[in-house]
Amino acid sequence: MIVHITVENLAIIERSQLPLGPGFTVLTGETGAGKSLLVDAIELALGARGDSDLVRAGASRASIRVEFDLTHQPEAQAKCHELGFALDGARLLVEREVLAEGRSICRVGGKAAPVSQLRQLGRVLVDLHGQHDHQALLDPESHLSYLDAWIGEPVSQLAAEVALAFEAAEGLRRKLAMLRTGLRDREQRIDLLKYQIEEIESIGPVAGEFSEIEAQLSRLQHSEKLAHAVQSGLQSLREEEGSALERIGAALKILEEAASLDPDLDTTLAPLRTARYELEEAGFSLRAYADRLESDPERLEQAAARLDALRKLRRKYGEDESEILHFLEQARRSLDELTDHEADEESVAAALDEATARLEARCAELTALRVERAVEFSELVQSELHGLAMEKARFEVERFEKAPDTSGADRLEFYFSANLGEPPRPLSKIASGGEISRVMLALKTVLAGRAGVPTLIFDEVDVGLGGRAAAIVARKLEALAQHYQIVSISHLPQIASRASTHFHIEKETTDGRVLTSVRRLSSEEREVEIARMLAGESVTPHALNNARDMLGGVLSG
Repeated sequence: MIVHITVENLAIIERSQLPLGPGFTVLTGETGAGKSLLVDAIELALGARGDSDLVRAGASRASIRVEFDLTHQPEAQAKCHELGFALDGARLLVEREVLAEGRSICRVGGKAAPVSQLRQLGRVLVDLHGQHDHQALLDPESHLSYLDAWIGEPVSQLAAEVALAFEAAEGLRRKLAMLRTGLRDREQRIDLLKYQIEEIESIGPVAGEFSEIEAQLSRLQHSEKLAHAVQSGLQSLREEEGSALERIGAALKILEEAASLDPDLDTTLAPLRTARYELEEAGFSLRAYADRLESDPERLEQAAARLDALRKLRRKYGEDESEILHFLEQARRSLDELTDHEADEESVAAALDEATARLEARCAELTALRVERAVEFSELVQSELHGLAMEKARFEVERFEKAPDTSGADRLEFYFSANLGEPPRPLSKIASGGEISRVMLALKTVLAGRAGVPTLIFDEVDVGLGGRAAAIVARKLEALAQHYQIVSISHLPQIASRASTHFHIEKETTDGRVLTSVRRLSSEEREVEIARMLAGESVTPHALNNARDMLGGVLSG
């Protein structure tokens, strides 16, 4: 789960810290105060696209630090081990910086990481439902992933077999097509692939090295400036007459002599002694840094040349080193297919027939599993909808056939009916905003027990809700918080009142700049905030009484 979030210089947030614990946390505040920016920050930390427009005006960079506790999350710990990220006990620190110039820097456990790995890790750490996910739910193309995520391992194994069978069939299909296009085209393609493979192999990119070389290049380019700064700092700190260390030592000597006259004074000198010790340590560290610092034109030239070579590969073969290496593997595979001199059109055609039959058989097994489990999945989602004040709702999963690909031969679409007597129709065509919110929450509830993700974040799950429906959704979130860390941004007092921890986001103007601040509310402050959400600008005694009634029986923030 998330234990702490620090956000600096992100849009209207100058610096905000959000300590989180288990259970149900709610974030409230006026529209435009910056609540969703905190969700954007978490998305950035977990690999979302970093845009320089997010950097606060006048700042050089925006930074996000998210600390996780993975004590009871073996899947997340295994993913960290797989990706080579170090844990501090069971703690994991994820850092993301977006520079005003457009670059982005990612670190996991103190180690530089490509964004692609950050996204992999994020999928096992946080399940985030933002406002845009309503649109994703309305896209039938996403519905298959919901069912497969709920089925879990059985479908994953079959889907992996289908993907392998499809790739095998496609490889043979490509080979057959190449054989039929003629020898000249094949030789031209071989020459191109050889050139591409040689170009990438000659440079030998390593995943994640771009950021490290950029940092090394900056250090080498500014070695003289760094050396001058360090030397100036050392002189002021300890080497010149009247240095900080000399002055603090003199002060300490005077005070220690005075302490011999009054023992009570000696107890106040501990911070001063610690300061002198830390200054000495800082001086040793700066001296060691200065000794390591060197102006090396040859290394500078090598680093610049390496960075240029990597940029060239990125322009031609992928956005980062991982994508370039994937392109290299694909090119090698294609070259192997083209240079298989023993293959001929007839044998390849026969092998393709066999591979196609295997693919169809695996797809049929996968379809049978999905169709069988879709019945139970539909019943569970429908049951959750009934518990969300939609007693007459019907939810079904319709299956349509498609040409086989890596996901199988199935296209799924959710069908929905909110009222008795109305047949279910495509969800994307008939559901209102409030109905979509409840369908989404029902799906999240059903999936939560299968996905194993410890933290569920809802950005305005209350869209289109009110009255009794909002109260029921609030109780559902409260129940989910018994098993998961729930963080919800909400405008509804029904939802805010059920949280165990309540933060208020507010926007204020200081020195002509708009700033967003985050504050945890006390019990009394929660009453006022809930009353404000009930009554608007003017908090009346009646609204306060209603707020106290709503908060009755709920743990105070």
